[in-house]
Amino acid sequence: MAKMRTPRFKLCRRLGLNVIGHPNAMKRANNGSARDAKKLSAYGVQLLEKQRLRAYYGVMEKQFSIYVKKALRDKEQTGYSLIKRLECRLDNIVYRLGFANSVAQARQMVVHGHFLVNGSKVNIPSFNVNIGDIVSLREKSQKNETFKNNFLSNILNTYSYVDKNESEFSGTLLRYPLRHEVPIEINDSLVVEFYSKLS
Repeated sequence: MAKMRTPRFKLCRRLGLNVIGHPNAMKRANNGSARDAKKLSAYGVQLLEKQRLRAYYGVMEKQFSIYVKKALRDKEQTGYSLIKRLECRLDNIVYRLGFANSVAQARQMVVHGHFLVNGSKVNIPSFNVNIGDIVSLREKSQKNETFKNNFLSNILNTYSYVDKNESEFSGTLLRYPLRHEVPIEINDSLVVEFYSKLS
Protein backbone atom coordinates (compact mmCIF):
# COMPACT_ATOMS: atom_id res chain seq x y z
CA MET A 1 0.00 0.00 0.00
CA ALA A 2 1.46 3.36 -1.04
CA LYS A 3 1.65 5.97 1.71
CA MET A 4 3.34 9.23 2.58
CA ARG A 5 6.70 8.51 4.18
CA THR A 6 7.80 12.06 5.04
CA PRO A 7 8.27 12.55 8.83
CA ARG A 8 4.94 13.94 9.99
CA PHE A 9 6.16 16.94 12.00
CA LYS A 10 8.60 17.91 9.27
CA LEU A 11 5.76 17.75 6.73
CA CYS A 12 3.61 20.08 8.86
CA ARG A 13 6.43 22.61 9.20
CA ARG A 14 7.12 22.50 5.46
CA LEU A 15 3.45 23.05 4.61
CA GLY A 16 3.07 25.72 7.28
CA LEU A 17 -0.03 24.02 8.67
CA ASN A 18 -0.74 21.34 11.26
CA VAL A 19 -2.23 18.76 8.91
CA ILE A 20 -1.95 15.86 11.37
CA GLY A 21 -3.64 17.41 14.39
CA HIS A 22 -0.81 16.65 16.83
CA PRO A 23 -0.41 19.40 19.48
CA ASN A 24 3.39 19.43 19.13
CA ALA A 25 3.57 19.35 15.34
CA MET A 26 4.26 23.07 14.88
CA LYS A 27 6.57 23.70 17.85
CA ARG A 28 9.58 24.40 15.62
CA ALA A 29 7.58 25.99 12.84
CA ASN A 30 9.00 29.53 12.91
CA ASN A 31 12.35 28.78 11.30
CA GLY A 32 11.53 30.09 7.82
CA SER A 33 11.30 26.60 6.28
CA ALA A 34 7.57 26.77 5.57
CA ARG A 35 6.65 27.25 1.94
CA ASP A 36 4.20 30.02 2.76
CA ALA A 37 7.02 31.93 4.49
CA LYS A 38 8.39 32.63 1.03
CA LYS A 39 6.81 34.78 -1.68
CA LEU A 40 4.74 32.46 -3.87
CA SER A 41 3.26 32.93 -7.32
CA ALA A 42 -0.46 32.31 -7.84
CA TYR A 43 0.45 28.83 -9.10
CA GLY A 44 2.63 28.26 -6.03
CA VAL A 45 -0.22 29.20 -3.68
CA GLN A 46 -2.57 26.79 -5.46
CA LEU A 47 0.04 24.02 -5.40
CA LEU A 48 0.66 24.53 -1.68
CA GLU A 49 -3.06 24.34 -0.91
CA LYS A 50 -3.35 21.14 -2.95
CA GLN A 51 -0.45 19.58 -1.05
CA ARG A 52 -1.98 20.60 2.27
CA LEU A 53 -5.29 18.96 1.40
CA ARG A 54 -3.54 15.80 0.24
CA ALA A 55 -1.59 15.70 3.50
CA TYR A 56 -4.72 16.16 5.63
CA TYR A 57 -6.15 12.91 4.28
CA GLY A 58 -2.84 11.16 3.57
CA VAL A 59 -3.74 10.51 -0.06
CA MET A 60 -1.13 9.95 -2.76
CA GLU A 61 -1.11 12.15 -5.87
CA LYS A 62 -2.47 9.56 -8.32
CA GLN A 63 -5.46 8.71 -6.14
CA PHE A 64 -6.01 12.37 -5.25
CA SER A 65 -6.22 13.34 -8.92
CA ILE A 66 -8.89 10.66 -9.40
CA TYR A 67 -10.96 12.24 -6.62
CA VAL A 68 -10.56 15.63 -8.30
CA LYS A 69 -11.67 14.31 -11.70
CA LYS A 70 -14.80 12.79 -10.16
CA ALA A 71 -15.53 16.04 -8.29
CA LEU A 72 -15.16 18.05 -11.50
CA ARG A 73 -17.89 15.92 -13.09
CA ASP A 74 -20.33 16.52 -10.23
CA LYS A 75 -23.13 19.05 -10.61
CA GLU A 76 -22.54 20.53 -7.15
CA GLN A 77 -19.70 22.86 -6.22
CA THR A 78 -16.44 21.11 -7.13
CA GLY A 79 -14.50 22.04 -3.99
CA TYR A 80 -17.24 20.79 -1.70
CA SER A 81 -17.65 17.60 -3.74
CA LEU A 82 -13.93 16.90 -3.40
CA ILE A 83 -13.94 17.45 0.36
CA LYS A 84 -17.05 15.30 0.74
CA ARG A 85 -15.44 12.41 -1.16
CA LEU A 86 -12.29 12.59 0.95
CA GLU A 87 -14.26 12.92 4.17
CA CYS A 88 -16.24 9.73 3.44
CA ARG A 89 -13.20 7.51 3.02
CA LEU A 90 -13.32 4.63 5.51
CA ASP A 91 -10.03 5.56 7.17
CA ASN A 92 -11.27 9.11 7.74
CA ILE A 93 -14.64 7.97 9.12
CA VAL A 94 -12.77 5.67 11.53
CA TYR A 95 -10.76 8.73 12.60
CA ARG A 96 -13.83 10.97 12.92
CA LEU A 97 -15.56 8.34 15.07
CA GLY A 98 -12.62 8.49 17.47
CA PHE A 99 -11.18 5.00 17.05
CA ALA A 100 -7.79 6.50 16.14
CA ASN A 101 -5.78 9.58 17.09
CA SER A 102 -4.83 10.35 13.49
CA VAL A 103 -5.81 9.45 9.95
CA ALA A 104 -2.53 7.52 9.63
CA GLN A 105 -3.38 5.38 12.66
CA ALA A 106 -6.91 4.87 11.34
CA ARG A 107 -5.53 3.75 7.99
CA GLN A 108 -3.28 1.19 9.66
CA MET A 109 -6.18 -0.16 11.72
CA VAL A 110 -8.32 -0.55 8.58
CA VAL A 111 -5.54 -2.29 6.64
CA HIS A 112 -5.06 -4.74 9.50
CA GLY A 113 -8.71 -5.74 9.25
CA HIS A 114 -10.06 -4.36 12.52
CA PHE A 115 -13.27 -2.94 11.05
CA LEU A 116 -16.56 -4.09 9.58
CA VAL A 117 -18.85 -2.07 7.33
CA ASN A 118 -22.45 -3.25 7.62
CA GLY A 119 -21.16 -6.48 9.14
CA SER A 120 -18.60 -7.27 6.43
CA LYS A 121 -14.85 -7.00 6.90
CA VAL A 122 -13.28 -4.17 4.87
CA ASN A 123 -9.53 -3.53 4.83
CA ILE A 124 -9.39 -0.87 2.10
CA PRO A 125 -8.74 2.63 3.54
CA SER A 126 -10.21 4.37 0.48
CA PHE A 127 -13.49 2.41 0.73
CA ASN A 128 -16.37 4.85 0.26
CA VAL A 129 -18.72 4.99 3.24
CA ASN A 130 -22.29 5.82 2.22
CA ILE A 131 -25.12 7.38 4.21
CA GLY A 132 -26.54 4.80 6.61
CA ASP A 133 -23.45 2.57 6.59
CA ILE A 134 -22.46 1.22 10.00
CA VAL A 135 -18.74 1.09 10.73
CA SER A 136 -17.92 -1.15 13.68
CA LEU A 137 -14.86 -2.43 15.47
CA ARG A 138 -14.57 -6.21 15.17
CA GLU A 139 -15.50 -8.06 18.36
CA LYS A 140 -11.99 -9.51 18.67
CA SER A 141 -10.46 -6.04 18.24
CA GLN A 142 -12.65 -4.59 21.01
CA LYS A 143 -10.33 -6.30 23.48
CA ASN A 144 -7.48 -4.06 22.35
CA GLU A 145 -7.12 -1.46 25.12
CA THR A 146 -5.73 1.23 22.79
CA PHE A 147 -8.65 1.01 20.36
CA LYS A 148 -11.19 0.84 23.18
CA ASN A 149 -9.70 3.76 25.11
CA ASN A 150 -9.42 5.91 21.98
CA PHE A 151 -13.09 5.40 21.18
CA LEU A 152 -14.44 5.90 24.70
CA SER A 153 -12.21 8.91 25.47
CA ASN A 154 -13.40 10.74 22.34
CA ILE A 155 -17.08 10.85 23.30
CA LEU A 156 -17.12 14.65 23.48
CA ASN A 157 -15.18 15.10 20.23
CA THR A 158 -18.09 14.26 17.95
CA TYR A 159 -19.32 15.46 14.57
CA SER A 160 -22.96 16.05 13.71
CA TYR A 161 -22.81 13.95 10.53
CA VAL A 162 -21.78 10.76 12.33
CA ASP A 163 -23.51 8.96 15.18
CA LYS A 164 -21.45 7.04 17.73
CA ASN A 165 -22.75 3.96 19.54
CA GLU A 166 -20.45 3.51 22.53
CA SER A 167 -21.95 0.21 23.70
CA GLU A 168 -21.60 -1.39 20.26
CA PHE A 169 -18.23 0.21 19.41
CA SER A 170 -19.69 1.44 16.15
CA GLY A 171 -20.77 4.51 14.30
CA THR A 172 -23.05 5.47 11.43
CA LEU A 173 -22.68 8.09 8.70
CA LEU A 174 -25.96 9.97 9.13
CA ARG A 175 -25.53 12.34 6.20
CA TYR A 176 -22.86 13.94 4.11
CA PRO A 177 -21.07 16.72 5.99
CA LEU A 178 -21.64 20.35 5.12
CA ARG A 179 -18.46 22.17 4.11
CA HIS A 180 -18.30 24.29 7.27
CA GLU A 181 -18.59 21.16 9.44
CA VAL A 182 -15.37 19.66 8.12
CA PRO A 183 -12.61 20.86 10.47
CA ILE A 184 -9.84 21.53 7.95
CA GLU A 185 -8.19 24.87 7.19
CA ILE A 186 -8.13 24.63 3.41
CA ASN A 187 -9.24 26.93 0.61
CA ASP A 188 -10.58 24.18 -1.63
CA SER A 189 -11.33 26.60 -4.47
CA LEU A 190 -7.56 27.06 -4.92
CA VAL A 191 -7.19 23.29 -5.29
CA VAL A 192 -9.88 23.26 -7.96
CA GLU A 193 -8.18 26.15 -9.79
CA PHE A 194 -4.89 24.25 -9.73
CA TYR A 195 -6.37 21.21 -11.47
CA SER A 196 -8.53 23.26 -13.82
CA LYS A 197 -5.37 24.75 -15.32
CA LEU A 198 -3.97 21.27 -15.89
CA SER A 199 -7.01 19.96 -17.76
